Formats: sequence, C-alpha cells, structure tokens
Amino acid sequence: MSLIRWTPFLEPLVGDEFDKFFDWPTANLTASFSPAVDIYQDDDQVVVETPMTGIDPEKVDINVKNDILTIKGESEKKSEVEDKDYYRQEIRRGSFYRSVQLPAQVVGEKASAEYKNGILKITLPKAPESKTKSIKVEVK
Repeated sequence: MSLIRWTPFLEPLVGDEFDKFFDWPTANLTASFSPAVDIYQDDDQVVVETPMTGIDPEKVDINVKNDILTIKGESEKKSEVEDKDYYRQEIRRGSFYRSVQLPAQVVGEKASAEYKNGILKITLPKAPESKTKSIKVEVK
C-alpha cells in the first residue's frame, strides 16, 4: 500500500467550504494586526509608508533602535452597534504592531513622520557611513 500525499490547496473547494476558507472570523478582526508597509530608499534617506486610515496619528508610537523601526498603536471602535447585530464585520480594529529591519543604517534622532490622506510617511536620514560613495578608477 502506497501513501498518497494530501494537497488541500489543489483540491476544489465548493459551496460552504470555499466561503469558510476565505472567511475571517470576527475575533481575528478585533485582535492585534500588523499593518502593511512600503520601504524605499535613495542616497540620503530611507522612507517607510504605511496606511493608517481611521487611526488617530497622535496615538501612534514610532521608535527606531539599532536600525529597526517599530510602529505601534490602536484603532478604536466608534460604533454604537452591538456585536450581535452585525451581519458582517471586516474592518480591522484593535492594537497594531509592526517592526521592520531597515535596509541601511539611519540617524534615528533626525527621523520625521507625517500623516496625509490616510498614509503615515516616516523619513529616516541615512547615517554618513551608510551613504553610497562613488569611487573613480584611475587609469595609469
């Protein structure tokens, strides 16, 4: 008798099975979550952007230590509707936490953050020793 490997993602999901596979339970939406981030850099700075729609930017904590950026805070629920009256609840609420390793050494003391159109943008100047230096080759 030979063993057959079970591959659940290759088998077709029908009806309720399909809905259960992609359905998020309400408990997961009110627990902590990790916001998505975009990180890019140029010669002088590293920039981190993350969506913070519906979150009071005054209540967001941003820390930089050992070139690791940490963003944390809480999204508050401001609805008068009781949980049992929801037909579907998909908006994430609760605490959030995200910690990312930055691609270069930065000067954390000179970092700045701005909130515009629901996007938190954190700008971190690169440390002098981590900036790209071009070296010209001398031909003799």
